[in-house]
Amino acid sequence: MRDGQVDPRRRVPRTDVLLADPRLAAAVHTLGRSRVKAAVAHAQDRARRGEIAPDEVPDAAVATLPAPAPRPVLNATGVVLHTNLGRAPLSGPAVSALLAAAGHTDVELDLATGRRARRGRNTIDALAAAVPDAAAVHVVNNGAAALVLAATALAAGREIVVSRGELVEIGDGFRLPDLLESTGARLREVGTTNRTTLADYAAAVGPDTAFLLKVHPSNFRVTGFTSAAAVRELATLDVPVVVDIGSGLLTADPLLPDEPDAASTLRAGAQLVTASGDKLLGGPQAGLLLGDAELVERLRRHPLARALRVDKLTLAALAATLQRPENPTWVALHADAGVLRARTERLRDRLGADGRKAEVVPAVAVVGGGGAPGLELDSWALSLPERYAAPLRTGDTPVLGRVVRGRLLLDLRCVPPEADETVRAAVLAVPGDD
Repeated sequence: MRDGQVDPRRRVPRTDVLLADPRLAAAVHTLGRSRVKAAVAHAQDRARRGEIAPDEVPDAAVATLPAPAPRPVLNATGVVLHTNLGRAPLSGPAVSALLAAAGHTDVELDLATGRRARRGRNTIDALAAAVPDAAAVHVVNNGAAALVLAATALAAGREIVVSRGELVEIGDGFRLPDLLESTGARLREVGTTNRTTLADYAAAVGPDTAFLLKVHPSNFRVTGFTSAAAVRELATLDVPVVVDIGSGLLTADPLLPDEPDAASTLRAGAQLVTASGDKLLGGPQAGLLLGDAELVERLRRHPLARALRVDKLTLAALAATLQRPENPTWVALHADAGVLRARTERLRDRLGADGRKAEVVPAVAVVGGGGAPGLELDSWALSLPERYAAPLRTGDTPVLGRVVRGRLLLDLRCVPPEADETVRAAVLAVPGDD
């Protein structure tokens, strides 16, 4: 090196200077000092080897840090309960309840007496109040767990009678027959894939029958020459009837006329209903068990119930959801198409003023998440060139739409109105040249 020249390596920022960068300082609080310092050291080494310029070290260190996991995503797909996006988003009160429950709580303590109390009693009481037709209720960690607990406690070593047309696959390769047989129960299949009658069930009932199982095929529809025995018919047989309604609708909703709900199913004669908490109910992932007091108590006291127990955070979020049913899922399902069109047109106009060409087109939204198969919701979407899909999906705030015939459609039905500006900023962050 000639006299008067400064070794470029001396221009690499010091560690203390880099840690003062607001982005890295914030990361220390979430990731810990040692992890951030390792990212800084790696970026400094790259600069010393000449791979990056010294002034690029801060950005390189930030880029090395892991993104938050899981990352928040704006759901512009038009699928209200998108399984890959975690199904139901929690309401504001449910989020507040989560934060309140993050520390020490009275989840199993009676503060008045200072003694142990029933776990999650406030949540149990809220669920019981939401479905008065249930004599007793219990909560486990997801919908499949609710059905597994019922099969294990009531039917291990015995038979469950179920229609062939209801032996569904519930996602990710998990199939209902495998799930039930893992409990030690035997399946007695009746009827055919498209038609099962009351007589089919009656002929299968015998001394080894633990219960009749009816499963709502909530992620598909069978049409044409079909028939199925109703719960009210099955209840005439001298055997308990267990119904997996799946999607977690607690009471009837005129928007979803073909979707079974817990209250109506119990009134029709089911002794036990199982359902999910993170679908149409709009709450956290949970499995709901509602029905006959003696049956529910048997499930609650079974040893497996301990392994399927929900944590205090789920209990808190579920209680808050039950106490205020107008949550984001409810709002998205009942959104007015005219209001959605106006929002989408405003977004298009603002993008147009920014030099970005977009169109507003009619769209069809769906419930998703194993709920109301075949139901279509009139909606509207912002239409952009397909090349926007990947940059929006991988941006600082991911925006997920759906690609249809070479166009990216962004449906605002599940996007909170206050996030419209975030969508606009995300679109503008994608290089232009439309």
